[in-house]
Amino acid sequence: MTAAATVEQLYPAVAALPLALRDQVRAQLRTTAVPAGTVLFDEHQPCLGFPFVLDGAIRVSKPAANGRELPLYRVLPGETCIISSSCLLGHADYNARGVAIADTTLALLPRPLFDTLLADAGFRGFLFHLFAERMAELMQLVEEVAFRKLDQRLAGLLLGRGRVVRATHQQLADELGSVREMISRLLKGFAEQGLVALSREQVEILDAAGLRRIAA
Repeated sequence: MTAAATVEQLYPAVAALPLALRDQVRAQLRTTAVPAGTVLFDEHQPCLGFPFVLDGAIRVSKPAANGRELPLYRVLPGETCIISSSCLLGHADYNARGVAIADTTLALLPRPLFDTLLADAGFRGFLFHLFAERMAELMQLVEEVAFRKLDQRLAGLLLGRGRVVRATHQQLADELGSVREMISRLLKGFAEQGLVALSREQVEILDAAGLRRIAA
């Protein structure tokens, strides 16, 4: 299957474009494959086009001067990045960082063609629907950071990953916008209470009800 066909399969708004516009998309899409860990964009870099994720995943985060990062959201196949969209719409540089968290394949729509597609009501509706979904997610993130303590957020994160969570303390810290030392201290406390069992790059949940009480 070609990249253009995959885009049309994953993104119905593209498949619904008028034939002339679809032909332009097919002709101008540029596909790239990157390994996990690749920085796809960073603060103060220009946005060169509108990305479609065909395979893999991207973590978008806001870096701080002290080296910490606040995760904002992930972009999976069939989804796209509102940071990229807002940069294209506002003719501004990136104000966040995007990193491939798995081997990832992208198809990039050039900026001039993105501007052309905005005239199509279906594509415009797709874009605005995306903004609404992502804004709801970001508002939830703001609420969690502002009003929930770190131990509550950590307990909720563990509960959402299943009985066995395979991740390093640093990875959990990155997910929560914290530092490894704080997460390690909280996990040790959870283990001392009999809520979890810790091993190398793994957290096993022993008392889900206890974690739910903390998360609440």
